[in-house]
Amino acid sequence: MQDNGAPESDTAAVEDEVFALLADPATYGVSERIARIDTHGAAVFLAGDDAYKVKRNVYFPFMDFSNREKREAAIRRELEVNRPNAPSIYRGIVPITREADGRLALGGVGEPVEWALHMRRFDEHATLDRITEERRLSRKLLFALAEAIAAAHAAAPVRDADPWLDSLGGYIAQNEHAFLALPHLFEAHRVHELTGAARSCFERIRPLLDARGRQHLVRLCHGDCHLGNIALIEGRPVLFDAIEFDDRVATGDVLYDLAFLLMDLYERDLGDEANLIFNRYLYLTRRDGDLEALTALPFFMMLRAAIRAKVTAARAAGAAEADRPQIEAEAVRYFEVAEMFLEPLEPRLLAIGGFSGSGKSTLAAELAPSFGPAPGAVLLRSDLERKAYFGVADTDRLDESAYGAEVTAEIYHTLTNKARAALAAGHGVIVDAVFAREDERRAIAHIADAVEVPFYGLWLDAPEAVLVDRVTRRVGDASDADAAIVRRQLAYDRGQLDWTVIDARGAMHHTLALMLSALTADRRGEP
Repeated sequence: MQDNGAPESDTAAVEDEVFALLADPATYGVSERIARIDTHGAAVFLAGDDAYKVKRNVYFPFMDFSNREKREAAIRRELEVNRPNAPSIYRGIVPITREADGRLALGGVGEPVEWALHMRRFDEHATLDRITEERRLSRKLLFALAEAIAAAHAAAPVRDADPWLDSLGGYIAQNEHAFLALPHLFEAHRVHELTGAARSCFERIRPLLDARGRQHLVRLCHGDCHLGNIALIEGRPVLFDAIEFDDRVATGDVLYDLAFLLMDLYERDLGDEANLIFNRYLYLTRRDGDLEALTALPFFMMLRAAIRAKVTAARAAGAAEADRPQIEAEAVRYFEVAEMFLEPLEPRLLAIGGFSGSGKSTLAAELAPSFGPAPGAVLLRSDLERKAYFGVADTDRLDESAYGAEVTAEIYHTLTNKARAALAAGHGVIVDAVFAREDERRAIAHIADAVEVPFYGLWLDAPEAVLVDRVTRRVGDASDADAAIVRRQLAYDRGQLDWTVIDARGAMHHTLALMLSALTADRRGEP
């Protein structure tokens, strides 16, 4: 068997028969043309409300479908690994049989010559890669996507970390070999620099990843979780087409699985969306260990981008001459993104204080994507931490007892501990809370001193009428503040305020510009 994807000649004729059968409208009793989608490992035939997927008779170093038994096993495995995330899509397996008259039949009674995965057809334009080409992904959809991935990871089977860790080192070497073989696309000195940085980073984080394995956070995940493998069905994002051909490829730290989606968003210049999913995922999973593990996330994203560059470059080699320049440009773009993820950036801590309605949360979310290493700052919001503390949904309203001094002290303690963990992992952090008390402000600033990172303290100031108007108009937010709470806050004794005061009475874009100016001009938040 060749390792270039070419089929064996003695089975190529059968494959041609199978494809002809599945491309024939008469097979399904319909009259409309059957659409066909080809990938390097499969062919999908779209017939009415149904789709039938068959594995191609190909062999690659990473994927072997070179005989019927292996293709059948892959089809059955594909059904098994995808049904948990997409039960509405994956319907079952249908044999393609050789009947007594010699003809092939879909689901016949003769001897099986091939196997097809029967799927529910969905709009091929409803995958998130297509949707992002037409419009931005809504906040609601991004939240739902983070929830879907968190749920998939929670249900994923635990796996031994050692084989996966060995594979990571192998991926680095394989990438280097593939890049050096294509000097017209990848300059040798840049390949060596990326490889050296990747190996150095991997050596540094390997003990952490080994510990993550002992914490049962290395699992059999989706493995190919990018925008093209997520469909919007009945208003909900559904993960499909998980890796089935090799459990070793699909196995990894849950953050490595998430990193594919984050990388894919970054490559499409959707850093804001990546940061939102990243923060929502961290909030939903609430694993404190994930904050320490953020030191590995740039490496994970780099490796995802580098592998994508390698695979895309290989696809270009077999593409039509007219299509090759565009595919090669895409491969180079992935390589450049991989380089970007390993660029050293200093972690920083920003604390944004101000009374309810001053715009803290909105502005924190605006700043986060570009604050520190990719995928941007960890956002820590007191309102959300309080809801999580009481085990209620974001928008469930808490009574006054939830805002007592002891509870509030506990919430601020949680914020400072989480900020310390993320900063120590080399990540940027933005903390969004009222910070009305001097001791609260001192405590958060002390965290930056303890881990030796720059600190910025900004206080958003606006008149009572503006604050009251904003909280009154707020809908579907985690904050429980109303006009009465705003007026109570305005009576607080803030003590000595040594943070930079930002005039927040105007439009959000104007306030954002003032904040950016302050961050650029002053490392310590002093006037």
